[in-house]
Amino acid sequence: MRIIVAITGATGAAYGVRLLAALEQLGVERHLIVSRWAEVTIPKETGYTAREVGAMASVVHSRDNQGAPMASGSFRHDGMIVAPCSMKTLSAIRFGHADGLIARAADVTLKERRRLVLLPRETPLNEIHLENMLSLTRMGAIIAPPMPGFYTNPKTIDDLIDHTVGRVLDLFGLEMPQLKRWSGMRADREAPTAAELPRIATRGTDHG
Repeated sequence: MRIIVAITGATGAAYGVRLLAALEQLGVERHLIVSRWAEVTIPKETGYTAREVGAMASVVHSRDNQGAPMASGSFRHDGMIVAPCSMKTLSAIRFGHADGLIARAADVTLKERRRLVLLPRETPLNEIHLENMLSLTRMGAIIAPPMPGFYTNPKTIDDLIDHTVGRVLDLFGLEMPQLKRWSGMRADREAPTAAELPRIATRGTDHG
C-alpha cells in the first residue's frame, strides 16, 4: 500500500507526525511533502526537526517539485492525507491552484478519483472556510477535522492524537491497534436523578 502524506503550516503538526509513525508500523509506503511553514511549526509543536520527520517517510518530495511522481495521475497510490490542512491549502485544492506539489498532488488525487482526506485546523470557521469544505466534499474529498472524542476517556494529549489518527486510518481500511473504539453504553447503568445532576456537572471544580 502507498499513501501520500502532506503536512502544512497550520497548527497540529503532531497529527502528521503521528500519522507517519502509524503508517510505518503498518508497513505502508509513505510519500511525504512538507510545506514551508510546516518546517516552522513542526519543531515548535513536536520537538522534532523537519529532517527528523522526513526520516519517518519512505520518500520525501520537495514542495516545489512539480516533476515529482505524484504530480501525474500515472503514479499509482492508494490516497493522500493532508494533516494538518491549512485554510490556504484547502482553498488552493478547491480552486485547482496547483502552484506547489501539495495542491497539485491533491488535485491529481481528486481527478483520478482516489481517496483524499483533509484534516483542516482552524477555529472559528468563517463562510469561506465552510464553503471550501462543502465544495471539496462534493468533489469527493473527505473532510476530517481533528475533533477529539472524549468517550474513550483520554488521559493524555497523545491519546487524543491517536484517536484522530486511528479514525483517519479507518478510512483506508487500516487498523491502528491502540485505537479505543466505542463499544456502547452499559444497559444496566442507571440514569442520574435530577438531584444528582448539579453535582455531576460541577464534579472536579470544588477545590475547597
